[in-house]
Amino acid sequence: MKAKGKVLKYGDNVDTDVIIPARYLNVSNGEELAKYCMIDIDPDFTEKANKGDLIVALKNFGCGSSREHAPLAIKCAGISCVIAATFARIFYRNAINIGLPILECEEAAKDIESGDEVSVNFDSGIITNHTKNRTYQAQPFPPFIKEIMKAGGLVEQTKEKIKG
Repeated sequence: MKAKGKVLKYGDNVDTDVIIPARYLNVSNGEELAKYCMIDIDPDFTEKANKGDLIVALKNFGCGSSREHAPLAIKCAGISCVIAATFARIFYRNAINIGLPILECEEAAKDIESGDEVSVNFDSGIITNHTKNRTYQAQPFPPFIKEIMKAGGLVEQTKEKIKG
């Protein structure tokens, strides 16, 4: 599994209320949620983000409430991966559950800037910043998370297992 795209960069403590504001939580359709992704922190996000792009942030990305809408909005907005120095634990688990690849790598989070072209090899955990010609090492996904990602999320993986 790999991801490649340009970076949209954010700082510390990006909470779920700015990823997808509460006023849009009456929507459960991912494509509809994506229209409002990051609207309160970056009103032009949906115009700037292209399919395959990546979000890079500093510490504590996804803090706040435990809503699964936040990683779903990011995934449905076409973001292929979120890299951060650290994630809020509940966001981390929700992202895995819905099949949004996320990696913790403090060095990459600090060094990568908005607009940089970045690729990620999820098997090795290598993040390559093509703009700066630098690489960073994140922890690669363990096999069970690779299976969840490949299936598109925990629910999809469970459906596949039930089908046999």
